[in-house]
Amino acid sequence: MLKEERLDAIVTLVDQKRAIKVNDIVDRLGVSDMTVRRDLTELEKEGRLKRVHGGAQTLNVYQPEELSHTDKQIINKREKNEIAQKAVELIQEDETIYLGPGTTIELLAKIMNFSNLRVVTNCLPVFQTLSEKRGNIKVYLVGGEMRKLTKAFFGEITNKALQDMHFHRAFFSSNAVKGNAIMTATIEEGQTQTIALDNSVERYLLVDSSKIEKEDFYTYYNLRDVTAVVMNHDDYDTYQKIEKEVDVIV
Repeated sequence: MLKEERLDAIVTLVDQKRAIKVNDIVDRLGVSDMTVRRDLTELEKEGRLKRVHGGAQTLNVYQPEELSHTDKQIINKREKNEIAQKAVELIQEDETIYLGPGTTIELLAKIMNFSNLRVVTNCLPVFQTLSEKRGNIKVYLVGGEMRKLTKAFFGEITNKALQDMHFHRAFFSSNAVKGNAIMTATIEEGQTQTIALDNSVERYLLVDSSKIEKEDFYTYYNLRDVTAVVMNHDDYDTYQKIEKEVDVIV
C-alpha cells in the first residue's frame, strides 16, 4: 500500500469509528506502530483528524463524501467477514432472496454455496461474484442507471422491475444507523432499496458496528421494520445501543 493510500485509509477508519486506537489501525492495515504514530502526526498537521492519547479522533460528524465500493473493501474486512458468515446461515435452499449493494453483501455472495437458490441483485459486483459460482444458483441482475461510485443500479427501470418481484428474505447494508433511522448517501439508491425491502417477508441489515450512531444524507428505512440486524460481536456497547429497537444477531 502506497503512503497516500495508507493515509487515506487511516482517515477513513478514524471517521468511521469516530475514535480509534493506534493498535486497531496497526491490526487493520498491517503496518508498524511507529508508522501509524508518524502518520497520525502528519494527518493532524494537515487538519484531517485530531490526535488523542493512544489514538485519533474524527473531525467529521459524518463522512461528507461517500467512499467508493473499492475503497470500502479494505475497511473493517474482519468484521464484515464475520457478519457474512452469520448471514449465510439464515438462507435456506429453494428460496428467492434479494441482495442489495455493499461490500459486506459482496462478501456474503462469495461464501454462498447452495444446491437450489434464486437471487436478485441490483449490485454489479454481487452479480459477478454469484455468476461465477458452480451449482444451481440462478442470479438476476436488475438493470437501470448505474452509480459508478457504488456500482449499484437505481432509477425508474430498476424500481419498476423490483416492484413486480417478491422475496423470502432480503439482505442489505447501509452507510449509517442512528436511532431508528437507516441511512444512505443518495435519495435514488435509498428509494430502490426501500422497494426491495417492502417486497420481502424478512429483512436483514448487515452492518458493522462502526456504522452505528453515524449519520448520512437520506433515511430510507426504519430499524423497527427490520427482522434483525447482523453485526460483529466484539463491540458490546454499540450492540446495546440498538438492541432495544430490533433483534440483533452477533
